Amino acid sequence: MKRILAITFLMLSISSLYAQPFTFKSIGLVKPFRFQIYYGAMGKGAFVQYVGQKGIIPLRIKSRSVDSTERKSGQPDMTTYVWEEVIDGQVTGSYGLVEGLRNLEDIWYLRKKDGKRFSMEYLRQETEEYDGENKYLLHGALLSFNYMNHDRLSIVYPDGVKKVFELPDFDSPSYVRNSYIADYNFDGYDDIAFSIPDAGMGVYQTYSIYLYQPATKRFEKLSESSDSRVKCYGLNNVAIDQHKKLLYSSCRGGARWWKDVYRFESGNKLVWIKSTEAKE
Repeated sequence: MKRILAITFLMLSISSLYAQPFTFKSIGLVKPFRFQIYYGAMGKGAFVQYVGQKGIIPLRIKSRSVDSTERKSGQPDMTTYVWEEVIDGQVTGSYGLVEGLRNLEDIWYLRKKDGKRFSMEYLRQETEEYDGENKYLLHGALLSFNYMNHDRLSIVYPDGVKKVFELPDFDSPSYVRNSYIADYNFDGYDDIAFSIPDAGMGVYQTYSIYLYQPATKRFEKLSESSDSRVKCYGLNNVAIDQHKKLLYSSCRGGARWWKDVYRFESGNKLVWIKSTEAKE
């Protein structure tokens, strides 16, 4: 039962109750085609792969909107995504879908060269079992990881070089990993982060952040601060303030909640600014 609850929480945490990739099939064609789409939070890190083809096509998020008008009646939010298909730097088409709590609808592909729009249907998994695998495409690099069954983060770069990182392991087999895509060091490039519940009571999330280095076109793990004044060991419940360019880490120590405040120096060095007592 714990495993089932964990998997349910996992799906909620990645904004969909379906295991990616999502497979879609064209409607109303004599020779239908299929493709699969992967994407992360906010629609970032997306790519499409057509069934029967080895290559993948980058998708650039064009718009994302949330319809929350039915919350008062107990209905879930509906999120609409639109992506641009990018081949050799040129936009060659676009994809769209509406994601609810337990459904994907209004799925379409628009081919730019002739303006033809294809309606698609979602092909649900034949089994409820989910192996935890997922992938993102960021800055041309293919990132592969697992939400619950192993701790490897594999990154294959555009030049063919592959690097494997080891993510922190779970303290409990019922836990699952979360993933995030955001610009954590405020340099204009999205980074990748993962979190798992803390090794104590599981009341907060401990983070591993991998920053994209535009100069080397590689991802490197963010080193934690060694400042003795920090209240939280490691990076926890991470939040960022894009305007002030600050990174926050918060945790529970004893009966208190603490928040550490950091800024970045050159070389992506985390510099402690202050620690304050925070509300739970």
